Amino acid sequence: MEKDNSSKTELKKKKKKHSLMDAAFELFTEQGFGNTSISDIVERAKVAKGTFYLYFKDKYDLRTIITVHKAEHVFLKAWEEAGIKKEMEFEDVVIALSSSIIDILAKDKTLTFFLVKNLSFGVFQRDDGNREGLDFHAMVHEILEHSEKKYRDPEILLFFIFEFLGSASYSSIIEGVPVPIAELKPKLLDTLQGILKMYEC
Repeated sequence: MEKDNSSKTELKKKKKKHSLMDAAFELFTEQGFGNTSISDIVERAKVAKGTFYLYFKDKYDLRTIITVHKAEHVFLKAWEEAGIKKEMEFEDVVIALSSSIIDILAKDKTLTFFLVKNLSFGVFQRDDGNREGLDFHAMVHEILEHSEKKYRDPEILLFFIFEFLGSASYSSIIEGVPVPIAELKPKLLDTLQGILKMYEC
């Protein structure tokens, strides 16, 4: 019985935290981060103001947590949509994953605008207990073990790739610079292949 009550309490807590995150995401994208107050967020989430501080230090902390959560979600969705398997070559995984990420961001401009080139947060932001299931490093290392080609500094390589991918995708999707994303995508993937070849051992 105690276990049931504990589970229900945890579920309620999680629900409130996600309500605050959802409300903040909506407000940040509708009216801007600077124009959104904590009072606005709790009012939209329909929770007491004190509840906010049970989960977040301030709205900057909340924005970082949402950014990590949203970027992580992009990687998880892209991983599933790309149909990645551990038997695949590392280069094929990176290109398939990158292609899926571009498609996901192109379909959701609000998400792309919110992430503001911070795509790599989904992989490289330190785990502070706010992650919800993505062990990207373990998944990548398993693929690297099976890959015939080997790469120098794989963590740094991936950081460069996803920083570049996030930045170029944002500029193309949101600003149409230097060209729309449909035109840029094949060139972007070719560039990523070039970066991968530079890091081959």
